[in-house]
Amino acid sequence: MKKTFTEPQGYTDVEYVAIPMTPVESHQVAAVGYDAATQTLAVTFTRGAGAIYHYPNVQPQVHAAFMAAESKGKYFGEHIKQLPFLKFRAPVAA
Repeated sequence: MKKTFTEPQGYTDVEYVAIPMTPVESHQVAAVGYDAATQTLAVTFTRGAGAIYHYPNVQPQVHAAFMAAESKGKYFGEHIKQLPFLKFRAPVAA
């Protein structure tokens, strides 16, 4: 059976607010950040154009479990991937 894929989501027009990111050891996830004040999880991936994905309304315990997971990619796929997100272009290096 042939796999079908949905069209990738475009970049958002919402103003980007940087969230400090921590590099992680993973084949899929490059770095993770979390803003406790807004409960926003930020994720970048090892593949692609370096987009930054913001997942709003993520509880602190979800972030903590993600960071503690032995496999960040597996945890992401099982607990975060299906959540709504905003996609931002990678920041341009100065």
